[in-house]
Amino acid sequence: MNDRIKEMLEEIEDIKQKLSEEIAEHEKHISYEIQNGYVKFEKEILDKQRENMKNLVAWFGDIPLLHLLASPLVYSMIVPAILFDVLLFIYQQVVFRIFKFKFIKRSDYIRFDRQYLGYLNIVEKLNCMYCSYFNGLMQYASAIASRTELYFCPIKHAKKVVYEHEHYKDFLQYGDEEEYQEKLEALRKHFEK
Repeated sequence: MNDRIKEMLEEIEDIKQKLSEEIAEHEKHISYEIQNGYVKFEKEILDKQRENMKNLVAWFGDIPLLHLLASPLVYSMIVPAILFDVLLFIYQQVVFRIFKFKFIKRSDYIRFDRQYLGYLNIVEKLNCMYCSYFNGLMQYASAIASRTELYFCPIKHAKKVVYEHEHYKDFLQYGDEEEYQEKLEALRKHFEK
C-alpha cells in the first residue's frame, strides 16, 4: 500500500470520527444515561415515549396478514442462530488459542438496549431483541472470520467486494507475489495477541 493510499485511509478515519461526533451532537436532545449496562431515561421522557406506544390491538390491526404468517419462519431462524453462536464460541476457544489470535469480544457486537424504549410495545421489543441478537451475531461471526482470513489468506480480491471488514485495508495486493512473500509474516505477527 503506497503512502497516498495510507494518507487517504487516515482521512477517511478522521471523517468517520467527525461524523460520529456530529451524530452524537444531533442526538444530544434525547436524554438518557447508561448505568451499569442499563439505559435509563428521565421519567418525563419515558412517560412521553409511553404515550406514543401503539397498543397491541392497534398494532396487530396494522400488520399485513402475510407478515404475520411469515413470522414463524422468521423466528424459527433463532434455532440455527443459537447453534451457530455455540459453534463460534468453540471455534474461537480452540482456533484462536492455537494461532494466538486476539479474542473477539461477543458483547462488542451483540447489544440489547432497545427494550428500554418506552414507545415500543411488547411485540416490538421482542422483534428488536431478535434483530439485535441476529444481526449482532452476524457481525460477531464476520469479525471472527475476518481475523481468521487475516492469518490464512490476507489477499485482497481482484473483484470489488461489497463489504470490507476492518482488516481488509491491511490485506496484501492481489497478484503481487513479491509483496505477499515479503510481508505475510509481518502482517500475521502484527495482529497476534
